[in-house]
Amino acid sequence: MQIDLERKASSKLLAWKNKPNHSTLEVSGARQVGKTYLVNKFADREYKRKIYVNLLELSGELLVSHYRDLIQNMKQGERYENPVYELIKRYDPTFVDDSDTVVIIDEIQESVDIYNRIREFTRNLACDFIITGSYRGRIMNDDFKYSAGDLDAIDIQTLSFEEFLMALGKEKLYQQLDLYGNSSENTYRELEELYHIYCTIGGYPAVVLTYMETGSISQCQLTLEKIVRLFANESRRYFKDILEYDSYENLFTSVARLLVRGKKGFEEDSFSEELQSLVVREYSSNLSKAAVNRAIDWLHSAGIIGFAGKLTGCDILSYKAKSRAFFMDLGLTTYFLTQTGCSAGDIQGVVNENFVYLDLKRRISFPREIALETPAFSTWGKYEIDFFVKSVHAGQHTYAVEVKTGKNSGKTAEEILEKRKADYVLYAKGNTHGGIHGNTYTIPIYGIAKFQFK
Repeated sequence: MQIDLERKASSKLLAWKNKPNHSTLEVSGARQVGKTYLVNKFADREYKRKIYVNLLELSGELLVSHYRDLIQNMKQGERYENPVYELIKRYDPTFVDDSDTVVIIDEIQESVDIYNRIREFTRNLACDFIITGSYRGRIMNDDFKYSAGDLDAIDIQTLSFEEFLMALGKEKLYQQLDLYGNSSENTYRELEELYHIYCTIGGYPAVVLTYMETGSISQCQLTLEKIVRLFANESRRYFKDILEYDSYENLFTSVARLLVRGKKGFEEDSFSEELQSLVVREYSSNLSKAAVNRAIDWLHSAGIIGFAGKLTGCDILSYKAKSRAFFMDLGLTTYFLTQTGCSAGDIQGVVNENFVYLDLKRRISFPREIALETPAFSTWGKYEIDFFVKSVHAGQHTYAVEVKTGKNSGKTAEEILEKRKADYVLYAKGNTHGGIHGNTYTIPIYGIAKFQFK
């Protein structure tokens, strides 16, 4: 029996379909996050007819072949009232061009020609179009044209903690959670146990399904290793000139090391310089700074790592981009931190911070809840605040966010509150039921998604 994973993005797909005069929908994201499964499930539920094309499979080869034949016919003088309709009709003679039909073109990054026809899909057909794909390829090929005005877009990430709970049938447990100590002891204990499982295995759909089917953490880690190998193998298509397979994997472990070292301060002035220095020193002196920078941009564009900015002195206007990097999945974070030989305490501390980073990053996506291009940490004298947040809601209040593993609290955040550099302090902690004391909020870290920045 196939296990169904419900995703919050399903509501965004439905909102797109119901929007008058909507454009072609681009569903993008990293590999293995469930884009294909999500859009096919949506199409089967919401449309009477579906045409699915995968440009990495035979169906894609057939579509591209029909496209080339059509172009050749037109060069030879043939005229068609609607060439785009002719293309889809040649591919599937049963094609009906109406609002009850959806055409899905998967792995769109594999064909420049098809991608660059998106504008005509939207303007010349009555049916709906959904294109899906990962970022790889397009960022490396200048022939891809950007048709932002003719595209609606949804970005898919790995399963959040809430979606993980939904998969396990525990969403009601999360709904019952009170952030400030008013839930039952069993609610806090069970959610904390589930949070630790999620921190270990992460949110890639294949990994979550493995856990649901086997209940085995070790089997989940094997599934995650397959995903890592897939990333590394695919990278060689685009970095044959600069990166060997081993060098690419070493970048992952180097990012993990910098996550641990980042709390103690970087020797270099930026994340990319620190990473380049570490890779060259510990793995390969043959890798240039330019090569490492290309690889960093690749990891970011591929949705594997995300950047955090840096503020100086809790000044929202002193933003500096790309000052730290986090993994876009907690399973990857734990996997590579474990490979580096970090202590269990260091791993849990970094994973907790990565967890809060991912929550804040989701709040930057539409509909936006907080300011800045990316989540940002802040310096305060010789010390740091894990994240500094400004709400975009009416109050536009600022928050010094500290991520703690145990029950300890941080004096730096309290000083920032006293100096009125922040309106509130938020402690996201393990081993707590939460509470409110003046302008200081303490919440269980696994409940961060329920916290509202006002």
